[in-house]
Amino acid sequence: MGRFNLKIWQIMLGGALAVLITSQIAPANALQAINIDVMLFLFGMFVVGEALVQSGYLAYLAHRLFCWTRNPVQVVLVILFGLGILSALLMNDTLAIIGTPLVLALAVRCRIRPKLLLLALAFAITTGSVMSPIGNPQNLLVAVESGMPSPFVAFGLYLLVPTLISLAAAFVVLRIAYPHDFGAHFDLSKDVAPGCCNRLTPLVQCSLAIILILALVKIIASVAGIAIPVTLPLIALCAAVPVLLFSERWFQVIKGIDWPTLVFFAAMFVMMEAVFETGFFQSFVGPGSINSVPVILGLSVVISQFISNVPFVALFQPMILEAGGTTARLMALAAGSTIAGNLTILGAASNVIIIQNAEKEGETLSFVEFARVGIPLTIVQVGIYWAWLGMVL
Repeated sequence: MGRFNLKIWQIMLGGALAVLITSQIAPANALQAINIDVMLFLFGMFVVGEALVQSGYLAYLAHRLFCWTRNPVQVVLVILFGLGILSALLMNDTLAIIGTPLVLALAVRCRIRPKLLLLALAFAITTGSVMSPIGNPQNLLVAVESGMPSPFVAFGLYLLVPTLISLAAAFVVLRIAYPHDFGAHFDLSKDVAPGCCNRLTPLVQCSLAIILILALVKIIASVAGIAIPVTLPLIALCAAVPVLLFSERWFQVIKGIDWPTLVFFAAMFVMMEAVFETGFFQSFVGPGSINSVPVILGLSVVISQFISNVPFVALFQPMILEAGGTTARLMALAAGSTIAGNLTILGAASNVIIIQNAEKEGETLSFVEFARVGIPLTIVQVGIYWAWLGMVL
């Protein structure tokens, strides 16, 4: 706006302050609107993600993923499936930060057009994060706010298979969009692996093991019908404990985590609670119209382009729950709001992170370049999730 560059967390914070100052929501209700479980989960995962970056272990894992590739086909497939699956564990914004310089370096090393790999990265971490309750913030909202008893099982049952098919669809669309960029040959096996921080790396490995073990325990208990008090916030906080208690670099890790996103979420809870209380959107979208999976998918993709996917979920999930939302409809909300990030740059914050980091290296993606590939891909992916969710209903 003119000379002012407003960040998304500043915009949301301004909105929250506005509804408080104008008494659209009482201060007590504003505090109650902030979901502490979500805030604690994000804090824990941000600690683990920042420790992964500072230790160099994430860069080392990326090197191991790509060292065997010999042509652009293999590189794009590893980006889509390797980084896509990683985003389901580490959250997509983390992969956007570390993945951008990685794919740009690969583009130079392998003589591949940077735009192709940047698009592959954006589609990978957006699509791959769909299949996990901890893959992105909007999935976390769906899992926590709905009180879902076994989120890992639900997301796996409803979204694992269509997400893997959607990742394959992304490869096909990229191959069609860039037919002349898949002919190079190279050998990355002799590239030197990046170094790791010896003291921080074991702690990070311990944190990752805790996430995997507790998630597995949660899944097994859910399948066996055993109720155990292992919640998503508990998993994230337990994973952060080794870094916070035993690392000499705990302060640097705390300082480096994504504090603006935490501010964004706190402000968003206040802002969206005030908007929901007005009944404005409820007057346009009746309860009967959001009982259909294709309608939820369509609304999620379209409206997320205007208010972003996380605020959309925060606003529309209560409406779906009030209308008697089933697990399938909640999964449609999670899938639609996430793959909305593949339609245009504005659909997901991770896209903006990728482009901002790419521009620091002299590369970028225009709105038109992204949409040229993203629009047909999103249409295909909506059809995939629609078909699959219709089968499992």
